[in-house]
Amino acid sequence: MDSTKYIGMDVHKDAIAVAVMNAAGKVVMESILETKAATMLQFIRGLRGNLLITFEEGTWAAWLYDLLKPHVSKVTVCNPRKNALLKSGNKGDRIDAQKLAELLRNGSLSAVYHGERGLRTLRELSRSYLTITKDLTRVMNRLKALYHSWGMACSGTRVYAPRHRAEWLSKIKEVGVRRRASPTHQLDGLQALRQAVRRDLLAESRKQTATKLLRQIPGIGPIRAALLVALLQTPHRFRTKRQLWAYSGLAIETHGTGEYHACMMVLRYIDESSSVHRCPRK
Repeated sequence: MDSTKYIGMDVHKDAIAVAVMNAAGKVVMESILETKAATMLQFIRGLRGNLLITFEEGTWAAWLYDLLKPHVSKVTVCNPRKNALLKSGNKGDRIDAQKLAELLRNGSLSAVYHGERGLRTLRELSRSYLTITKDLTRVMNRLKALYHSWGMACSGTRVYAPRHRAEWLSKIKEVGVRRRASPTHQLDGLQALRQAVRRDLLAESRKQTATKLLRQIPGIGPIRAALLVALLQTPHRFRTKRQLWAYSGLAIETHGTGEYHACMMVLRYIDESSSVHRCPRK
């Protein structure tokens, strides 16, 4: 008798709805667990057999993956955007857990890669660097948009320099607008934080031999090499090289539209039926 059990989890901040399904597709156990490590491990240790677990990618996914992986046969973190079957029919925590277990049993889930714990520090530093860079860019764009809205040309980077800050603020005659621009000008904190995270990111990336190989490719500098290693983690997770290129942004993309135009329709009557032929655009 097959002892495999498929476990679906609908994870939330305070509680986790769990559904355990056997190999025949019958739900043998349902439970509501508190979102705590001790509670989860106690539940898993009470089960017997070949345990396969799935839950959706989200805020708790990395923590749950590291917590449960040593205690079960396989953990599948699925992509919620590709789980269209979860949206059909009734919806609820218990129902979603059952659907996840059923999809896992049928092999219908699209997995999100979790692994390479040795790269966890590099991944977190990469996320911090990208987040701070986006915040800094947003503040800089907001500052220039403010000056542009009052008819002031501010091309280049001089508007961001601390030594020219008073000069630019003096050009604004409206008191309210000047007060609005003053906090926006405070880019020093974000710039200093970005430089600090950049130094930590480069120092951590030097521990990976893959960054030295990537630096040999023209156009790839130290920051881009560090981000590629953090993003890809390992090339062996991809089935083909084309998938690797597409995921890393190196694949060629084609975009087209309006490939056909209207032409005279030709009707042919064959066996009392007609077919319409379209002429491709030349």
